[in-house]
Amino acid sequence: MNQNAIRRTIGMLFLIVVIWIGATPRSLAQDNGAAIFGKITNGKGQPIPFVNVHLKGLNKGSLTDERGEFSMKGLPHGNYQMTISHVSYGGKTIEINLAAGESLDMGNIVLYDNGSDLQEVVVADSKVNRFFDKSTDYVARMPLDNLENPQVYNVVTKELLQEQVVTDIDQSVRNATGVVPVVYPSGGFAATLRGFNTGINSRNGLETTTGRSSVDIANVERIEVLKGPSGTLFGSNVSSFGGVVNLVTKKPTNINRTEIGYTTGSFNLHRITADINTSLNKEKTTLFRLNTALNRQKSFLDYGFNNTFLVAPSLKHTVSDRLSFSFDAEMFNSKSTRTLYSRYAPNSGVTSPKDLQIDYRKAMFHEDANAATSSLKLFTQAKYKLSDKWTSTTLFSYVEEDVDHSYQYYATWLSPSLAARNIGNWGPIYNSYTNIQENINGEFATGSIHHKVLAGVSLRFMDARSEAATSGFIDTVDVTTDFRVLRKQELDPHMVPGNWPGWHRANDNTYSAYVTDVVQLTDRLSTMLSLRLDHFNRPDNGAVEGYEQTSLSPKLGVIYQLINNQVSVFGNYMNGFQNQAPTNQPDGSQLVLDPIYAEQAEGGIKAEVFDKKLTATVSYYHIAIDNAVRTNANGFTVQDGRQVSKGFDIEVIANPAAGLNIVGGYAYNDNRIVKASNEAIEGNKAVGAPENVANLWLSYALQHKLKGLGFGIGGNVVGENYLFSDNVFTIPSYSLLNASVFYDQSSWRIGLKGNNLTNEKYWSSYGVAQAPVNFAANLTVRF
Repeated sequence: MNQNAIRRTIGMLFLIVVIWIGATPRSLAQDNGAAIFGKITNGKGQPIPFVNVHLKGLNKGSLTDERGEFSMKGLPHGNYQMTISHVSYGGKTIEINLAAGESLDMGNIVLYDNGSDLQEVVVADSKVNRFFDKSTDYVARMPLDNLENPQVYNVVTKELLQEQVVTDIDQSVRNATGVVPVVYPSGGFAATLRGFNTGINSRNGLETTTGRSSVDIANVERIEVLKGPSGTLFGSNVSSFGGVVNLVTKKPTNINRTEIGYTTGSFNLHRITADINTSLNKEKTTLFRLNTALNRQKSFLDYGFNNTFLVAPSLKHTVSDRLSFSFDAEMFNSKSTRTLYSRYAPNSGVTSPKDLQIDYRKAMFHEDANAATSSLKLFTQAKYKLSDKWTSTTLFSYVEEDVDHSYQYYATWLSPSLAARNIGNWGPIYNSYTNIQENINGEFATGSIHHKVLAGVSLRFMDARSEAATSGFIDTVDVTTDFRVLRKQELDPHMVPGNWPGWHRANDNTYSAYVTDVVQLTDRLSTMLSLRLDHFNRPDNGAVEGYEQTSLSPKLGVIYQLINNQVSVFGNYMNGFQNQAPTNQPDGSQLVLDPIYAEQAEGGIKAEVFDKKLTATVSYYHIAIDNAVRTNANGFTVQDGRQVSKGFDIEVIANPAAGLNIVGGYAYNDNRIVKASNEAIEGNKAVGAPENVANLWLSYALQHKLKGLGFGIGGNVVGENYLFSDNVFTIPSYSLLNASVFYDQSSWRIGLKGNNLTNEKYWSSYGVAQAPVNFAANLTVRF
């Protein structure tokens, strides 16, 4: 199906859904009283049916269904004690405050079979440790708690993003331990973790792309960052040697609710968002949700802007207790300016962006030489419960990224004050990715040993076409003078179509099979055994010779719970890989290369104590690449390069007192080139890999008078790193101080955030100047 046909189909589906919503007699603003809903599970994450949930003082109660879920509706506002009890699992008493018309999501409530959790819990804003939620369907692709998983992962929750008045993905990922955002000169987005760059390549566990169009966070429920090579479950197209960044999107729920938000701020920021959720039938078996965002903002430079528009509908239909379907789409359009990519002449005398004498807020090109991109993402899922223990999940995704044009700016610095300017225009570019995946999840026992199993197959088809034009040096300017920016009409005559990379077309096919067995040897000791087989095929397209490659990627893990459901020690061996095309040697022979493998060994401890008011993860890792490709002194390609990245991560999420929440992390990384083509760089640091990265956010919300009023303060520290492997050009370290104030009520919320309050000058890992002090204010209404 071609691009226009797909868009017409989505447009028709969207129109049908909008008409359907408009035809429903139920109004989104209708208030039938407050509601409470949630899910109750045991210590192993399994749902508990027939749990009695009762509100003291009201003649209201509910029993959980076979999925462990409960709901109560038509409730008057007020303070209540909610008692939860089961004959085999003991119970809990939870203090709740229910506002008029509020729909209170209690989330996942855990009962233990020894009855030891009989205690009083005070719930504020539906959660105590508001920034902790590591329940996930995607990290292991099976129901596995954090304490049962031998892999380290961080989760950035929607509550944290909301409190920080976050408007872009750059600010969002800074909340994950050891993660540093990267914006490519092409306009795409990536993140650095454990010394390696990884794109935002995963969306709800399936492949996506943000390589040239970036992403809007209006449809993001949470961000999951998996640490270490994760090729076993995700393959080389999604993961890097540092890990995986997975965006979890907003899904329809059975509560009718609408949120409208407006954010304004520095650099002429204007952003409007809407989140509309409704059921489409009386039985609430068909649910619909629409997220949309319109963003307009200027650059802090004297020229530049970022204008985007997102539409993201999603639909879920439950056929029966066994079968359900879901569909969601994202249509994202962006028109913006790119960042300046600087190059440095050998004798320029420039060893840091601090040496440049250009005004920090000065652009070198006019904003009429901009970029226009769009992306379309379609996802469908069919979930069928084969039996009480086995489930089939069939997934399909189609992702395309289109670049109409993308003017990218370049300056070659001849001295700290003298720069030669040139430009490239990348486009049209078209990339599409089609994924088909089938997963079977199940549980069984062999004697006293319990198994959780995942078996899956995946088909991936990629089609890419690209065209470009570039210029030679256009002029040389002294940036200490009042020089003139270059405009589009001056640039176009210098463009030469067909320069690097010229016209290019590629089609890749990947066929994969994988299996995971989590073996619970005792109630505290379990192991994870995983294996993935990938067959990569690039057909010969006439211009580029095709090749095939097969990769085998294992993953082993062990976890032991020192204190059941509270403290675990773990260790893992994980593998990641990158496919390599054969290469021609100077003597005319051809060298068939193996995939480049990265292997990680890691060990650490995870804790969720004091009823999860304090959670922490501490780990040490060692990642080795032993077969990197390099060129020797005779010009021959050999595959014996070596790189080692090692370090440790510390993450703490705490709720030490009512209303006080803390998220903090520190990551140390030492990523070095051990063996390379150029012996002079052996022992040097890898590029773009800071040694020290820290993040912290402290939040306090008043609990009695002026309840809902809160304050937050925190920031980030990123150590120095290098732009090139010779370790001469240094990107300076920096520290950011941010703060917010907010007032949150059931039907509205206001928030004010200040970023980079010390007005520090700092640069990205590409040496691009970043925004000075700036502010954002948000108003959100709910009905």
